[in-house]
Amino acid sequence: MKIILTQEVSGLGAPGDVVEVKNGYGRNYLLPQGFAIAWTKGAEKQVTVIKRARAAREIRDLGHATEVKTQLEGLKVTLKARAGDGGRLFGSVTPAEIVEAVKAAGGPTLDRRRLELAGHIKSTGSYPVRIKLHPEVTAKFDLNVQQG
Repeated sequence: MKIILTQEVSGLGAPGDVVEVKNGYGRNYLLPQGFAIAWTKGAEKQVTVIKRARAAREIRDLGHATEVKTQLEGLKVTLKARAGDGGRLFGSVTPAEIVEAVKAAGGPTLDRRRLELAGHIKSTGSYPVRIKLHPEVTAKFDLNVQQG
């Protein structure tokens, strides 16, 4: 089955890529989740629009990615969240909140979909966060979650 990816799917490709997948994987997972659209000649024309949008928000090149990596690794990122007794949060910390905390700490604007968390953050403390800036560059920084 030939499909066009609309979002990044790890191990498969980036938005705008035309890929060949097994019928069940495409029909039962990628299409219903909105990760892809079925390939047609008309949809092929949409690929250029998707790629243009991706190029606008993507890290320009390897040099820019390493520059952003050094900037991120030097940041002290603190996030204030509502918590009860014992430091347990009401809910959990979302990738969107982490991106906003990085921006508030003076860091660059990041894509929340590229964040890699070890698990759900449900209590106060320090947590390692990884972000894939470029296929060859991954930055790591510590997120300090405080009661606030």
